Amino acid sequence: MKIAVVILNWNGKQLLEQFLPSVTQYSEGADIYVADNASTDDSIDFVSSQFPEIKIIKNRTNGGYAKGYNDALKHVQADVFCLLNSDIEVTPNWLTPIISEFEINPETSIIQPKILDYKNKSYFEYAGAGGGFIDKYGYAYCRGRIFDTVEKDNGQYDDTTSIFWASGACFFIKKSTFEALHGFDESYFAHFEEIDLCWRAFNANFITKYVGASTVYHVGGATLNAVNPKKTYLNFRNSLFTITKNVKGFLFGIIFTRLTLDGIAALKFLCNLKVNHFGAVIKAHIGFYAHLPRLLKERKQLPKKKNYYQTMSIIWSYFVKKRNTF
Repeated sequence: MKIAVVILNWNGKQLLEQFLPSVTQYSEGADIYVADNASTDDSIDFVSSQFPEIKIIKNRTNGGYAKGYNDALKHVQADVFCLLNSDIEVTPNWLTPIISEFEINPETSIIQPKILDYKNKSYFEYAGAGGGFIDKYGYAYCRGRIFDTVEKDNGQYDDTTSIFWASGACFFIKKSTFEALHGFDESYFAHFEEIDLCWRAFNANFITKYVGASTVYHVGGATLNAVNPKKTYLNFRNSLFTITKNVKGFLFGIIFTRLTLDGIAALKFLCNLKVNHFGAVIKAHIGFYAHLPRLLKERKQLPKKKNYYQTMSIIWSYFVKKRNTF
């Protein structure tokens, strides 16, 4: 099985300097690519001179994560794509359990490894942790991370198991699956696009797995920090995009509930004097309404919807019932 590790880059020379050495050292047998999103720094010159074995793909524009990978993967020949963030440190033999799962269970289409925090390596990392799930209203959570509560890694998620979504920080997908799903939705730009892809995969009967025998360490927020209102905007807007396209049930009832809960979140930002984030939530809703006709059209064209959630409301479980672990 041929694996291609593809790292998307945008003005990320410092990250490439820091993290490419572990990727090249521990990715035996894999082809390694850096897909550049029209960087204006000298990151690609650095890769060419210091890592001549790495293949470089030059995208014409910065289309974010979604379009960036859609464009780049057209030039990659492999059985499996590994979409790897530029702020990830990989570990010895990290690919071996992944390849084994794909080969032993050919029905597996998407895989995420264990994702731990690079800055505190005994804890899970926010973006993916031990594999992702979603509640009825489209709020994402993970084994090992619910909202801002992150668990210590005590081996509780060393298993291999089915999950609902895999983190885009380290995302393995069969080329055939990626092409069957027509890749990422480029209107997302960044954030939540991997959850949308996994939800579409789920509705189309593809299987997503978590393989805890493979470990990577993620910095998180290195390209777009959590304090940036743009991240708030993209997360809220793209979450609504994803629900509208993929959810099973009475869509407008779910959307109305979600808009109400988002409104409460916006008021919390305002009470905490985070005015820019309050404005980002409002803009996210306006952006959602602008795209609603297109989203409803796509909803009709996508596969029949399936039951998707294990938890009715992660907000109720976390904030009211005080359950903060998976």
